[in-house]
Amino acid sequence: MKIGIIGAAGGIGMHLVKQALADGHQVTGLVRSPEKLTVTHPNLKVIKGSAENADDIAKLVAEQDVICDCLGTKNVTKPQTMFSKSAENIAKVIKPEQLLIAVTGLGAGESKGHCSYLYDNLFQPLILKRQYDDKNRQEKIIKEKIARWIIVRPGFLSNGKHTGQYRAITEFTGKHGARISRADVADFILSQAKSPILLGKAPMLVS
Repeated sequence: MKIGIIGAAGGIGMHLVKQALADGHQVTGLVRSPEKLTVTHPNLKVIKGSAENADDIAKLVAEQDVICDCLGTKNVTKPQTMFSKSAENIAKVIKPEQLLIAVTGLGAGESKGHCSYLYDNLFQPLILKRQYDDKNRQEKIIKEKIARWIIVRPGFLSNGKHTGQYRAITEFTGKHGARISRADVADFILSQAKSPILLGKAPMLVS
């Protein structure tokens, strides 16, 4: 399978690159700084570019079976357009038969209000609001403009081990504030790339 990864040098993206290569897939990664992608492999192709550049996204998307958007940012308090711009650029060039798997976060879309009390009432409205405003725009674009998609909403991300033990929750009831390792998020993405049983769904992902 041919897998294109946006944000391939990031936390989730790097794990996904390694896991996909280990599983025998052909991987193309889009990264701003290729030197940060510390993986070399005959089945790995690296494109230097930006998710906000339509031409760079077009290069990545071409000929892939699955596109995985693993973008993240450390500038959580500043206004964001990166997530929605990436989705717009993908929507312009993705083919109906191609699958997009995009990572947003617990608290985006209809999962809002189903995190921990502190997260719902402090962190998201006061610290992460601008980031999640754009993630909500990203989700809307994906749902309206892309034929085959899965949105992944992980809980609090950690650098923990790859366990393969987690829950994908599609019914939004109760509170879910559990952590999940970036490696396990990558595991879930790869499993859905191979067998997209949650097509058209936006599960919360927690350990």
